[in-house]
Amino acid sequence: MIVAIVNFRLPADVTADQARKLYAESAPRYRTMQGLVRKYYLWDAEKHIGGGVYLWESRAAADAVYSAEWKASIRQRYGAEPVITFFDAPVIVDNEIGTTKVAA
Repeated sequence: MIVAIVNFRLPADVTADQARKLYAESAPRYRTMQGLVRKYYLWDAEKHIGGGVYLWESRAAADAVYSAEWKASIRQRYGAEPVITFFDAPVIVDNEIGTTKVAA
């Protein structure tokens, strides 16, 4: 599994309600995204940073989404270039379903 953390600057006047609305509007496109296990939207009011934490089945699945078109859509929607950082996720604890998954 791969974790991608995406961050981008938000305009200083974006409120929590506006961020929530923008995020909720974009959420449906991620529901059926190939290889995406889970996504968490992020918002930091003090630093005016938005983003997401994504859990992917593979790096290839993540790379297939983070195309030039996807980056342009983030720029258009939020007004800033996204920065993406990738991490391997060798162990995942999921308390919601009561499992621990260890990579082979």
